Amino acid sequence: MLIKRDDGFIHPNSSEITSQAVYRDRRRLIQLMAGGAAGAALATWASRDALAQVTRPNKLAALAGAKSAVPGAVTMDKVTDYKDASGYNNFYEFGTDKADPAKNAHTLKTTPWVVEVDGLVKKPAKYQLEDLIKLSAQEERIYRLRCVEGWSMVIPWVGYSLSHLIQKAEPLGNAKYVEFISLADPKTMPFVGSRVLDWPYVEALRMDEAMNPLTLLTFGMYGEVLPNQNGAPVRLVVPWKYGFKSGKSLVRIRFTDREPKTAWNKAAANEYGFYSNVNPDVDHPRWSQATERRIGEDGLFAKKRKTLMFNGYEAQVGQLYAGMDLKKNF
Repeated sequence: MLIKRDDGFIHPNSSEITSQAVYRDRRRLIQLMAGGAAGAALATWASRDALAQVTRPNKLAALAGAKSAVPGAVTMDKVTDYKDASGYNNFYEFGTDKADPAKNAHTLKTTPWVVEVDGLVKKPAKYQLEDLIKLSAQEERIYRLRCVEGWSMVIPWVGYSLSHLIQKAEPLGNAKYVEFISLADPKTMPFVGSRVLDWPYVEALRMDEAMNPLTLLTFGMYGEVLPNQNGAPVRLVVPWKYGFKSGKSLVRIRFTDREPKTAWNKAAANEYGFYSNVNPDVDHPRWSQATERRIGEDGLFAKKRKTLMFNGYEAQVGQLYAGMDLKKNF
């Protein structure tokens, strides 16, 4: 039985969702056929199949995203269960245990919310959240998420390419980096002020990384607005980098001519480089990055997955690092 839901897509009844075995067979068939004459048509079908995995959890307000035409925007990997994606988080402003953000982030006040865009731009501005959401059409992007700790997820995000906001700000010619600053409010974020990190949480990208179409200014996930513990009401998602590069609960986006000092790089520069691209050949000083544990595949006999270069987005972003020593520039 097929059910038409309020996101506009036709979904299978939960009892008819494709089994993992059949799903693996489909992926194998896709891989075999993609290089043949049926490749283009099959890719279109495969994208629809991926979208059919995503159902609204009906926990928060709906935020619909249209199908994205950006290359690499829809992975065919099985989507992580919402309960895992919203209940297993790193968000140190609310605690250091994986369950702490879901338990503590209810204190975060997400309305009203203002994001300031400033620095080396022709058009600095302060955006109310409502205006920022409307700046460009929302898209659904099903991305792999790889944590530096060695675990991974697959999450359907809702947002638009950060490049749309960058173009509106009109960066000056000497703007080479984009800095992302998160809220640091000890009244609503109980662990701000702890000695784990230097607050506020700061991340940054090189300008060409920020302009890449996969870099997503994100307002939702699973067809709804972001849960507080996942970085509400607006965050960054950079799918080819380790998860800590994707700053949450952003309040300022600043353009600069110098490489910014970022939170984890300041805390332990030998462990967390500025680039932090997913790379199976560059280990963390305390563990290997060659494999990963996919959340939701934690059975007794579950094997770890091999880590993909750039988290599987090498075709879309590899050219950004042409000629660079990725072991030195980790």
